[in-house]
Amino acid sequence: MAQDIKYEDIHVGDTAALSKTISEYDVYSFAGVTGDFNPVHVNSEFAKKSMFKQRIAHGMISAGLISAVLGTELPGINTIYMNQELSFLAPVLYGDTLTATIECVEKDDAKHRIIFKTTVTNQNDKVVTDGKARVMKK
Repeated sequence: MAQDIKYEDIHVGDTAALSKTISEYDVYSFAGVTGDFNPVHVNSEFAKKSMFKQRIAHGMISAGLISAVLGTELPGINTIYMNQELSFLAPVLYGDTLTATIECVEKDDAKHRIIFKTTVTNQNDKVVTDGKARVMKK
């Protein structure tokens, strides 16, 4: 069930997280929705010759998990996702369990805008995606 946390109830330091194991189905579904069939994501023989030596998931899948946390956990429903800065720091492999964590780092009371630090780690606590998001909340 998605949360709907009011702007005034969010404080600097508040955090939320969501985890998901990335499957082959997830990667192929993402490729189908976006049209990104880069062979490093979907072709095992091609990927074996890549720098990763195996297929990797699209980096934007990890970014999508950040969106899910913002839209369902903190702040939740009625959140307008305004922008996102991202750095992809490590590959996401098929079967990795990713955890997207957000932390409120700044609030603008006049405009009801919130800045979140956004981090996605894998099951080994390695940061795969790092960044910052700005949202607007009623």
